[in-house]
Amino acid sequence: MTRIDHIITSGVFSLDGDDFDVENNIWLVGDDNDVLVIDAAHDHRPILDGIGGRKVAGIVCTHAHNDHINAAADLAEATGAPILLHPDDSMLWEVIYPDRRIDNELADGQILTVGGVDVEILHTPGHSPGGVSLHVASERTVFSGDTLFNGGPGATGRSFSSHQLLVESITKKLLVLDEATVVHTGHGDSTTIGAEIPNVK
Repeated sequence: MTRIDHIITSGVFSLDGDDFDVENNIWLVGDDNDVLVIDAAHDHRPILDGIGGRKVAGIVCTHAHNDHINAAADLAEATGAPILLHPDDSMLWEVIYPDRRIDNELADGQILTVGGVDVEILHTPGHSPGGVSLHVASERTVFSGDTLFNGGPGATGRSFSSHQLLVESITKKLLVLDEATVVHTGHGDSTTIGAEIPNVK
C-alpha cells in the first residue's frame, strides 16, 4: 500500500542577497517499510518524525535552493540515506555545502523504486538549471518542487533562472500528463495538471 506523507517546515530562503521567510512542503513516498524523502527543508527533526523508523531509500532534492536542501546533510547523517540531486544544480549546492558532495546524480527518465512504487525523474529546468519533478504514474501524482505551483509556473527572474525555459519544461514534461494528475508542490497548496493548464504562459 503506497503512502504519501506531508510535512511542513519553516525557515529562510536566501538568494541573490535577499532573505525571505518561507514554509516548505516535504513529501514522503513509499510504504510502511521504505520511504523516499523529497526535499529536506530547514529542520531534519520533523522529517525524522514523519519517517517513523522506516528505511530511507534516498533524499531527493528537486533543486538546490537553500530552503530545499538545508536539512539534507543532517537527515542523511541521521538515516544513512544518500542525497540525490541533478548535477546542473551543483553550483547552488556548493554554496550551502562547500565540503559535502551529493551521493548520486539524478538524470531525466531515471526510475527510483521505493516500496514497490516507481518514481520517474523528470528534468524540468527553468526555476533552476537542475530542477526536477518526480512522477508517480501509479498514483497519478507528480511532485513538482518549485517548477509548478497552484496558480502557475514557479518564480524566475533571479540567478540561474529562465521563465521561457520553465514554461517549456512544464509544457513538455508536465502538461502532457493526465489532467487528473495531482501536483504536490514545494510551497503552498496542491493542485492538478488540468487546473494549471490555463495558468502556464
